[in-house]
Amino acid sequence: MSKDQERAELHRTIWAIANDLRGSVDGWDFKNYILGFLFYRFISEDLTAHLNATEEEAGNSGFNYATDVTDDEIDEEIRRSTIDEKGYFIYPSELFQNVAANAETNADLNISLAEIFKNIEASAIGTASEQDMKGLFSDIDVNSPKLGGTPAKRNELLAKIMKNIGQMDLGGNLRDAQIDAFGDAYEFLMTMYASNAGKSGGEFFTPQEVAELLARIACDGKNRITKVYDPACGSGSLLLKFSKILGPEKAKGVSFYGQEINITTYNLCRINMFLHHVPFNQFDIQLGDTLIEPKHLGEIPFDAIVSNPPYSTRWAGDDNPLLINDDRFSPAGVLAPKTKADLAFTMHILYNLSTTGTAAIVEFPGVLYRPNAERKIRQYLIENNYVDTVIQLPENLFFGVSIGTCIIVLKKSKADNSVLFVDARCEYVKNGNKNLLTENNLDTIYNEYHNREDVQYKAKLVSNTDILANECNLSVSSYVEQEDKRERIDILSLNQEINNLVTEGISLRERINNIITTL
Repeated sequence: MSKDQERAELHRTIWAIANDLRGSVDGWDFKNYILGFLFYRFISEDLTAHLNATEEEAGNSGFNYATDVTDDEIDEEIRRSTIDEKGYFIYPSELFQNVAANAETNADLNISLAEIFKNIEASAIGTASEQDMKGLFSDIDVNSPKLGGTPAKRNELLAKIMKNIGQMDLGGNLRDAQIDAFGDAYEFLMTMYASNAGKSGGEFFTPQEVAELLARIACDGKNRITKVYDPACGSGSLLLKFSKILGPEKAKGVSFYGQEINITTYNLCRINMFLHHVPFNQFDIQLGDTLIEPKHLGEIPFDAIVSNPPYSTRWAGDDNPLLINDDRFSPAGVLAPKTKADLAFTMHILYNLSTTGTAAIVEFPGVLYRPNAERKIRQYLIENNYVDTVIQLPENLFFGVSIGTCIIVLKKSKADNSVLFVDARCEYVKNGNKNLLTENNLDTIYNEYHNREDVQYKAKLVSNTDILANECNLSVSSYVEQEDKRERIDILSLNQEINNLVTEGISLRERINNIITTL
């Protein structure tokens, strides 16, 4: 079976299982169970594969940690070294595959699972991975009344979840799968849940093709990237695209940093990292309000920053008198409006960007032309030559947002004093009730960004001086002429046709008059 066939079959199976299992639980809530148990299976199989490989290297071929260790008696040194490497530990009796095998007959399944999840998180306490594991299972409430009115009913559904998750064909041996099956399954499920959740789905998930475009832009012209950052990281899809763009070898040297304000999405992001084989010591995802309590200022500067911050969300703004003196916001001399934090995120991102770095940010289009404080912030960015490119995207790409968004690219070291404007509104194909960027669309947009030259109806390089003279307006339509696709009319031919019709009408009238006279 080819990779595409394997992936398509996996997607069909996953969605069928999710719908079959959901029952009375709202789909948005039920995602926590499907995604959580998928994660539980992954870390169980990943740990088993790791310990099996360790034993094989020691000459103990054929060893299977899941079945050969029956009493949970593990050498403490082995346990500690495993936690140092994997970030957690699971005893054989608590592995997903062993719990699932007896789930249907376990009258205390909910109690067992709650204890197991607690033990997995506790295995990291006092180690370098403690914060990475803490609370990862907190959204899986195995005692929720939503699962059933009695413990027996809840256990029946929990057993069914485990059985179906366990039967998913995710490649058997993690090292032999043609596709990154667990990571791919996770991304697919989040896409499906996001599309069905509307606006709330868009708050935690950025479409994969948009994520890829941002990563390609941020990587352009760089031989080496060591730190990638997203201050509003959601489920982490933007950060993880760098692994694909850079390739597995270069990605090994990249550290991923992110911050997320929503605790459930924060957990999803950390789980996503594990499922995409990012070691715990290679990512640092923090919980909190980035604008008020930034967690990564000590890690700056970053080589690449990608982000899709919440559109026109509220923030403290000038209600907090300390913010105007904050090094992130003070250079512009004004704060973003309290009801529109978009450019506050932009200023935060600029502050965290390295001298040779690139930031690619999805923005609400209003930030390109709105007056007052936002105009002054744009003026600061333009006068200091920080705005590299503005790309107008097609409408209806994002979950819960139908209008066309834009991408603002920031750099601190530019070769010219101009801004490239790219009109990509027509670069899409219809995909159900959404629009989609295909590989060809992505290549076209990226090439126009990379080439940085005028293309009729597509791209225009405009000097900072001209932009400042135009009220600091960064709207793409103000600089890129739109192609007039209306049918062109040949006036001379049209006049000749009209004259012919008039002559024919006169002749016809004369014939009618002659007939009337004869009658």
